[in-house]
Amino acid sequence: MVKFNDAGLIPAIVQDADTGTVLTLAYMNQGALEKTIEGPDVWFFSRSRNELWHKGETSGNYLKVVSVVEDCDADAILVKVNPTGPACHTGETSCFLDHANPDTGANETALGPGVLAELGAVIADRKRNPKEGSYTTSLFADGRARIAQKVIEEAGEASIAGLGDDPQRAAEELGDLFYHCLVLMEDAEIDPDLVWAELRARRK
Repeated sequence: MVKFNDAGLIPAIVQDADTGTVLTLAYMNQGALEKTIEGPDVWFFSRSRNELWHKGETSGNYLKVVSVVEDCDADAILVKVNPTGPACHTGETSCFLDHANPDTGANETALGPGVLAELGAVIADRKRNPKEGSYTTSLFADGRARIAQKVIEEAGEASIAGLGDDPQRAAEELGDLFYHCLVLMEDAEIDPDLVWAELRARRK
């Protein structure tokens, strides 16, 4: 019998059944594990959204279950799968890129999306767990209309900065714009995977 942690979760390592490549690591609760064992797709528990997560439901990149086994201590799960597309939200095959080898270009590929995912998780936490003195918390308290207004303001400032001759200033303003867009997405309950899927679709 598997051993869930105090939060009722267990780490799940996902591996490509054909190549042996480790694709991602996420968490399952009892419900996600049961759904995964039933198949045909992998389910996780999203800690940021506090709900079951059908991997691939928005992106179309499903993980088709081949086998599910527990480790020797029964406190971790190994799921072997046949992926129907990239396992990582960045569009990469695997979440585990070779950051140690600069020649692979992995850092450049992972930097932007990785930072956005990290920031998005912090923003989601601020919504669920308001923190005194937090600017993000204050935005959620002011309401969605104010958040949307900030997106418009930041878009204008980023556009003006982009017309100037100071790349650093433009980068700062674009960072503000991206941040406020993520806040709006969280408040409006827009799954970031919907946006990433839309961008990937446009590449095609």
